[in-house]
Amino acid sequence: MQRLMCKGKIHRATVTEAELDYVGSITIDQKLMKEADIKPYEMVQVTSLKNATRWKTYAIPAPEGSGRICLNGPPAHLFSPGDIVIILSMAQMTDEEIETLRPRVVFVDGANAITSVEEHDLHWPEGVK
Repeated sequence: MQRLMCKGKIHRATVTEAELDYVGSITIDQKLMKEADIKPYEMVQVTSLKNATRWKTYAIPAPEGSGRICLNGPPAHLFSPGDIVIILSMAQMTDEEIETLRPRVVFVDGANAITSVEEHDLHWPEGVK
């Protein structure tokens, strides 16, 4: 059996651009991609905190340190500059692969500069069996 797991997350990023006349995708500062373990052309889910819109597309790198978060193509109708989003990187994994999974959460400020990165162990909360 495989399970769909969150392997990386960019938390509360600010959309800097939305370009309708583009083939598609989301452009993400490559430093953020690296820290969240997102590879170029990997599928990601983008969720708006403003209106709960969810969009799945592939990630392409922007120059490191640029702070760019740009929704390209059709999602430009759904996301606007200034919107706060969560970008999730997911993977289908076997139970054996999950044993070594350490999801990374990248926290950013309003300019999409990294403020901290957390790596999580997978475990049940205390008292849960």
